[in-house]
Parts: sequence; structure tokens; C-alpha cells
Amino acid sequence: MESPGATGPKAWVVAARGSVVDVRFAADVPLPALSEALSIHWDRERPLIAEVQQHLDARTVRAVALEGTGGLKRGMAVTPQGRPITVPVGEAVLGRLINVLGEPVDHGPPFPHGLPRAPIHRSAPPLDRQDRSTEMFLSGIKVVDLLAPLVKGGKAAMFGGAGVGKTVLIMELIRSTVERYSGISVFGGIGERSREGHELLLELRQSGVLSRTCLVFGQMNESPGARWRAGLAALAVAEHFRDRAHESVLLLIDNVYRFVQAGGEVSGLLGRLPSRVGYQPTLASEIADLEERIASVAGAAITSIQAVYVPADDFTDPAVAEIFSHLDSSIVLSRDMASEGMYPAVDPLASSSILLDPRLVGELHYRTAQDVRGMIAHYRELQEIIALLGIEELSATDRTVVTRARRILRFLTQPFLVTTAFTGKEGRSVGLADTIAGCRAILDGEADGWSESSCYMVGDIAEARAKETALG
Repeated sequence: MESPGATGPKAWVVAARGSVVDVRFAADVPLPALSEALSIHWDRERPLIAEVQQHLDARTVRAVALEGTGGLKRGMAVTPQGRPITVPVGEAVLGRLINVLGEPVDHGPPFPHGLPRAPIHRSAPPLDRQDRSTEMFLSGIKVVDLLAPLVKGGKAAMFGGAGVGKTVLIMELIRSTVERYSGISVFGGIGERSREGHELLLELRQSGVLSRTCLVFGQMNESPGARWRAGLAALAVAEHFRDRAHESVLLLIDNVYRFVQAGGEVSGLLGRLPSRVGYQPTLASEIADLEERIASVAGAAITSIQAVYVPADDFTDPAVAEIFSHLDSSIVLSRDMASEGMYPAVDPLASSSILLDPRLVGELHYRTAQDVRGMIAHYRELQEIIALLGIEELSATDRTVVTRARRILRFLTQPFLVTTAFTGKEGRSVGLADTIAGCRAILDGEADGWSESSCYMVGDIAEARAKETALG
């Protein structure tokens, strides 16, 4: 389709297929760069924003719309913005819920004019500016701090299938870390259900930490372009606080797998041939573009904790394996443990951290973690024998291992602050020293004669001891 006329627009829509829009430019107009934003003027209150993804020929680009394209027509005028998509940043976004374009969607007042904005696309800090920290980021969650400690300024992810507790763990981490570190949190909701977003907003408001949190959502019912770019928008907000305000930021992303899914949808719409297991051929570079920007610089850090859905509980899935390669800490959630009521359902053997080194966390922490892992591993080896022959057929030594391992597994559970309304149990945040002391007491046999229920859903070992005394 040629130009609507000599006096018509310099760029116009020539095709639209789902979220993908082809735009033709007049012969005397240079094509916009890749990742540049376009404003498509249609019969709505504000223009439709799209992002350039391909140069089809010398005069045509293919772009991905960040909103629904229903009602779009050929010939509609298009204006290049001359820059990538931007989002508002700074103190004004704290306490607010915004979409991928930086517009408030929490029924609050609009942002004032002149608010600083940051592009969602930028490079990672150069290596000579990055600061590699080995400081531990304490979460107050026993099993995480002991067996998969988080690195301040590092990247951690929680892997698990549907319904094993990823979102609840994320919400607990927001609450405990904001209260513990008095820092800023940025939450990127990628493909979130409306119900989940509403519950998170209410929880943050009730707990009093919303004023130090910014929420960026690309909801499940939005276009793939919006879900694809929601993580980068949240990252742009976090980078501003790190680079301009020199504040440490907690960046939470739920769910990185939905970021990969949205990229796959966009890739298919752009006509790219699928790669391994049907994923987009750009899978590795898309994940790297997101993960490599999460870095620390001198004086300020972005600590990222991400939820990752594992399709069909298959940890060999290419997307899951690619995300694994960028992490400092991996927290693996187990469906078997969740079915037994062991919450948080963190698998103590599959979870790991680069920080778990005696030179970094100290000899006592390291030795305790290794002893706990060794005892649980031995117990799992014995489970098949117990199922077939019964515990009476085990040696005295093996029976002792089973007794202590079962109590340690229960001691590593704990009630969460964010689930108090549902469980009726007051949440606990446990210091690392108390966690280590409790595990050492059980390893050394102090709880051998206790009821297993005394160690279940408690804070420190003193609470377990008091519970056992009360049981008589």
C-alpha cells in the first residue's frame, strides 16, 4: 500500500496480524532503529505504542504492539518517537502500580508532568564498574538462609511447578526484606493473574511496606508485547534507584518463565522458525538481556529474586536450564514436600548457592549445612527400605538417622507472616544464628525423644522445646 497522499502522513500502517504491525515510511524518511518506539494514531484517547523489531525492506518495519490491536486499520498515521519505550522513575513511582508503558493502573492520581523517565532498553554496567559482593542477604527463612543463602547484589530464583508455593515465598521475601533492610522493592509481575496482583497489592498495603515498593505489571490478559517487556520496565525503575539515588534495591520478578512464553509468542508472530522444543531461536539472548543488567555497582546493589515456573516439573526444559546458568542461588521447590505439608516446600538437596563456602559463610554454617544435607540424603536412601520392610529392619545407626532427619525436615518449615490470615499461625522470621543452633541441636540428638510435631512450624529451637514441654 502506498502513501495516502503527498500531504498525508510520513509513516502509516500497512498490515496488522495480532500484535504485529507493519509500518511503511515515506521514501524521504529514515527508518527508525530496532527497539525504537512508534506511536500509532487511531480513534482512541491516546496513541497505540509499538516497538520496532525488524526492518523488512528499505521502507518497511515490523513492530510489536504493547496493547491490543482491535480496531487498528490500514493507513493510520504513525509517528516514530526517536527513542525506546520509557517508564517514569524516582520517588513518585513508590507505592504505585504501573503498566509496561509507565501508566498508573491502581486507580490513583495520574503522575505529574515533567516526571523523569528512563528507557526500558539499556546496556549492563561495564565490568570495571560492577561490584562483586559476597555479603549474605538474610531473608529470615530458615531453609533458604541455611542451605541456599542469597547474595546481596546477586540473582536467586525459585523453581517449581504449579501450586508449590512460589508466589507465597516471593510475598514473604518482600515483606521480610523490606522490614529488615528498609530498602526499596520493585516487583515485576509478568503474566500475573489479576487476582494475584490484587492480593499482592492488598498484602503490601496492610503490612505497611507499599510506600517503599513499586509494582510493574504485564497481566495475563494483556498482549504478548506487554508481558514480554514488563520485566525490562521493572528493571529500568530499579536501575534508576541504583544509579541515581545510590540505593540498594530488591527486584522481584514473578514469573520469568512467562517472560520466555511471551517472547515465544512474539517470535512466532514475527515469523521466526522455532528452535529446540518449540522455543524461540533467540531464547538465550532474551534471557541474557534481562539477567545481565541485574548487577551491583559501588555503593548500591540490585538483589534479584525470581520465580520460575517449571513446565511439567521438567528441570531439563531448555528455558529452565538457560535461566539456571545466570544464577547465584537456586531454590528448588518440591511437589512431594508440598503434598506432605512441608512449607516452604524447598528441596534441601536440589537447592544450592555459590555463597555456601566455608571461606564466605564461616566453618560452622558450612559444616551444619553439609551435615543437614548428608543426613537428609541418607534418610531418602533409606525410605525405599522402610516402605518395603519397615523401620524395624534398619540398624540402630540408620534408625537414628531417620529420627533426626525427620525432625530436621520439620524444623526447616516455618509459618509465614503473609499466611497468618489463612493458617491462624503467627508468622516467624528467624535469624541465621538461631537456625544454625537449632539444626545443630537436632543433629546432636537433643530432639531424639521429642514428638515430631514439636519441631513442625516453629521458629527457633527454644520454641520447639517449649512446644514439646507443653505436649508433656
